Formats: sequence, C-alpha cells, structure tokens
Amino acid sequence: MRKLLHIVLLLCVCFGAGAQKTTMKKLETQRAQLEKDIALLNRQLAQNAKSSSEAVGTLTLVRSKISAREQLIAGCDQTLALLRDSIGTCQAQLDRLQARYDTLSHYYGRLVRGSYKNRDSRLWYMYLLSSESVGQGLRRFGYLRSLSSQMSSQAVKIRETSAALEVEKERLLQLKGEADEMRQKVVRERASLQDEEAESARLVSRLNKDRAKFQQQLQDKNRQKEALNKKIADLIRAEREAAARKAKADKPKAGSPSTGKTTSTEIDNKLSKEFAANKGRLPWPVEGAVVERFGKHKHPVYQNVDLPQNNGVTLVVGRGAEAKAVFNGTVTQIVVLPGYNQCVLVNHGEYFTLYTKLRTVAVKAGSKVVTGQTVGIVDTIGGEDQFHFELWKGSTPENPEGWLRK
Repeated sequence: MRKLLHIVLLLCVCFGAGAQKTTMKKLETQRAQLEKDIALLNRQLAQNAKSSSEAVGTLTLVRSKISAREQLIAGCDQTLALLRDSIGTCQAQLDRLQARYDTLSHYYGRLVRGSYKNRDSRLWYMYLLSSESVGQGLRRFGYLRSLSSQMSSQAVKIRETSAALEVEKERLLQLKGEADEMRQKVVRERASLQDEEAESARLVSRLNKDRAKFQQQLQDKNRQKEALNKKIADLIRAEREAAARKAKADKPKAGSPSTGKTTSTEIDNKLSKEFAANKGRLPWPVEGAVVERFGKHKHPVYQNVDLPQNNGVTLVVGRGAEAKAVFNGTVTQIVVLPGYNQCVLVNHGEYFTLYTKLRTVAVKAGSKVVTGQTVGIVDTIGGEDQFHFELWKGSTPENPEGWLRK
C-alpha cells in the first residue's frame, strides 16, 4: 500500500512539473511577442517624432505600448510565481534527498564499523566451523555473503543519492538565478511603465490645450474612415448582387438536362465552408502590434466624442512590411481611398477580406490568390507605418481577431 501511494505521489509530481513547464514555455513565448510589439511601437514613435504632428496617433501608440507593457509585467509576475513554486518544490526534493543520504550514510557506517570489529578472517572461519550442522553453516555463510552484498548495495545507493543531490543543488541555484533576473526585469518594466504613463498624460494635456486644431484632424480622419466603410459596403453589395445574377443564370431551367458541370455557386459554397472551418486559425496578414481594435470606440481624450465604427483592426508594422492573403480567394477590386491609399478586396465565397494602406499592389482584379501570397507592400502615410485589415461575412463586418490565430 505504501509503495502504491509512493507511485501515485511520484506521478502527481511528474504531471505537475510537466504542466508547469508547459505554462512557463507559453509565458516565455507570450513575453517574447510582447517585447517584439513594444520594440515595434518604440520604432514607430521615434519615426512619428521626426515626421508626424498627429498627437492622437502618437497617444494611441503610447497607450498601446502601455497596454503591452502591463501584459508583459503581468506575465513576468506569473512567471515569478511559478519560479517560486519550482524553488519550493526543488528545496523539498533537496531536503528529502539529504535525509535519505544521511540515513544511508548512517546505516552504511554501522555496517562498516561492524565489519571492522570483526575484520579478522579467522573469526569468520571459526564462526562457520562452529556450526552445529551443515544447514546452520550454510545459513551462516549466507548471512556473511548477504552482509557483504548489503555493504556493496548501500555504497551504490549512497553514490546515486549523492549524484542526485548535486543535480538538485545545481537546479536550485539555476532557479534562484532565474527568479532574481525576473525580479529585476519586473522592476525595470515598472519603471518604463511609469515613464509611458507620464508621456500619455503629457499628450492628453497637449490635446486638451490645442483642442480646436486636433478636432480638425479628427474630423478629417473620421471622414476618411466613413468613406472607407461606405465604399467597401458598396463593393461587397455589388459583388453579391453580381454573384446572385450569375447563380441564377447558371441554374438549369425545369425540364432541362443537367450539364454535369460544377456551378459557380457550388464553388463559392465550398470555399465559404473551408473559410469558416478555419475560424481562429487564419494567419495574420502582417506581423505587427494591434493599435486599433474592432467596433465602436470613444475618442481617447474627448470622451464625449464617438468615433466612427471601426470595421477591422489596425496594426503598427515594420517599414516596407508585406501584406499577405489569409486564405485562398479571388481579388474582387483594387481601389484607392484618401488616408488608406491602395486597398485590395478579396472574395472567399460568402466571405471577404480587405487589405488597406498599401503602397504597391502585387495582384490584379480577377486574379486568384492563395494563403500566404503577397497582396502588397504597406505604405508609410503621414509618417506612420500602419496596416488596416477587415473581414466581412456577406454584408456584415466581423471582428478579425476572432478569426486569426491567437
């Protein structure tokens, strides 16, 4: 029973260690991505300082960086908590090994002392020869042989336990070193967070001071966004109407023999199902940090001002980033709009994806694209390297982050 409990306990410890290792790996990956996002936002802010006077855009970047920094600190705190747990577990294991080592050493010492007291071989021979029967002699011989075997076995166990003890000591030192580094990182990140929050406060003060100037900029951007929303809705409606007309034309009349050919409607339905089946697994069209999310939002400073519906997500990207198709489809339209430059609309059956703020386009209207194919190169507009992406189901925009890989 005791052996069974020991096995169960060992399995629980191993399972817990495995789960903790997986969590640590996940946190490490998340931390690396957040640090990458923060570095990208820092580069964009540095570029903005040289070429952009758009304070709202700068504030958005700073607040995005604050959000990323807060997530980074939370992840570091979680990692630190896991390291503390690992240190506690390691220390407990070290204590158990030390106790086992002490017990084995004590037992081995007793065996050695007993053997030393009776080290004269003549005593062993006399012990055997004084046996009253052959059976007793054999038993005494077995005892002596067992004693020798115990000493050898005990020596092996001591060496093994000593080696395990050294491994655990090394592991404990490593864990403590990692914990110290993580604590220092948290201190540095909190200091950076304070600086960023102070920068955000300065920008808010500036926006409030020059309200008339920045409200004009806001109106211009709002008009651009509303124009984009209307244009894309019109394009999608026209595309769906054209598809409906084509489907009607392809439909055989009553009594007419079937041609056996696959209709455009059947192709679109198949593509729609494949697209829908990949919800949550679509690749991101670009690498970058999200700075504007889907939906209705208030102005970051003028809280009584509602911003136009954001039908997609906007990301800060590296200069000259490539925008890539998230799924197989057909390029429906390429249009140019103020504030968004060249925009590419791709049809995926019932679904549409939109790639905007492009400097150059690598596809043509009517051409087929495959997952991962370059659609265009992101432009620098007003000193900002940003990419806007949308995903529509029919005439309804959907939150792209619910469709893209986490």
